[in-house]
Amino acid sequence: MLRKHLGVGLLIVLLFTAVAPAFAQEEVVIRFFHRWPQEPRNSYFAALVKEFQELYPHVRFEVDYVLNDPYKEKIRVLVSTDELPHIFTSWSYSFAQNLVSSGRVKELSEFYAENADWAKDIMPAQIDGFRVGDGVYGVPMTIDGKAFFYNKAIFEKHGLQPPNTTDEFIALLDQLKALGYDMPIMEGLMDAWAVSHYLGTIFQRILDPAVMAKDYNPATGEFTDPGYIKGLEFFRTLTEYMGPIATAIDHETARNMFAAGEVPIVYMQFAEIKMLQRTGFNDFAFFNFPAFPDGKGNPNGLTGAPEGLMLAHNAPKEAEEFLKFIISYDNMLRFVEADGQFVAIWNCLPEDLDEVSLAAYNLVLESDEVVPWLDNAVNITIADIFMRGGQNLAIGVTTPEEVMAQVQKAAAELRKATNN
Repeated sequence: MLRKHLGVGLLIVLLFTAVAPAFAQEEVVIRFFHRWPQEPRNSYFAALVKEFQELYPHVRFEVDYVLNDPYKEKIRVLVSTDELPHIFTSWSYSFAQNLVSSGRVKELSEFYAENADWAKDIMPAQIDGFRVGDGVYGVPMTIDGKAFFYNKAIFEKHGLQPPNTTDEFIALLDQLKALGYDMPIMEGLMDAWAVSHYLGTIFQRILDPAVMAKDYNPATGEFTDPGYIKGLEFFRTLTEYMGPIATAIDHETARNMFAAGEVPIVYMQFAEIKMLQRTGFNDFAFFNFPAFPDGKGNPNGLTGAPEGLMLAHNAPKEAEEFLKFIISYDNMLRFVEADGQFVAIWNCLPEDLDEVSLAAYNLVLESDEVVPWLDNAVNITIADIFMRGGQNLAIGVTTPEEVMAQVQKAAAELRKATNN
């Protein structure tokens, strides 16, 4: 095969050159902003920038990148100015909607239509997270899911089974404690986003979908359903099984403890499978978030949401070509092989994909409901209260009722601001 004789990057450049459109040769600057300064993603994007410049020598890039939480803050500031980068990464659902409300994000319906051969490889369901009103404002890149990962050796040794309900889950955690695991489940609660992942799933399992639809809309949200209190109480119960160190560590530390066999269960994203495997730990499996016996939500929903790319309203044509260059089958396959996270391109999987990763991929595709991360699903003001409230619940300095009082007050102010 040709790929055995050419570097993959060079091959892609040669193939792309054959169909690359011609542009005027005046220098064009593309401002590119992403949230991955860590490896291997930073090197991956740096390579794509270099290869694209080989295709278009008149293009010069200004690349900026910061980590997750600083990225959220910076892009919210930039989108309110004329300095919004031409191409940038974005979460889906409410996060994307908030950016679109600035009027500075390019609507892409015509872009999809004009590039139908390219767009046909993208999973339509993953595009939905970037729909706002009648328009589409983003291109999905990565897809993900979240589940409870467990140590198979520990479960097999003691004859334990994954739970189907939250009652069974608590009973399982009690069994593990009785077997000598003082921290049967772990999370890095220093990371506020980790709290939101728990709460978003818990609320989805408990609440009537109509209640969530009303409350998650800033124009109608009230957050008075007692299911929120129940959900916060359940989250507080789970933190009691994490021990006192959970509030002093981040999620990466919790994942490393799991990989080292120190804790039996961790709530993790499928994007972290390869991170576990790089440590040499492979004896794990996963189960979806259990159902609440009297819950009104879909018990088969899978938490996770696509993340993708957006264009500024004034992005040059070359930025559109760069977006297509990134979201192409070959370049996305390189991403999967380097990083391990799944992408929104059909069947874009390495040939040697391991069984647990394949099972995770199939669970994402087969899930009958995508449950977006809470900090993507609700207004950021509401999300911040829930995330800080969850952290404070874990250390015992607040109550579910106090958290919800703050949420309800903020929701009332949002309703007033939105409807005026």
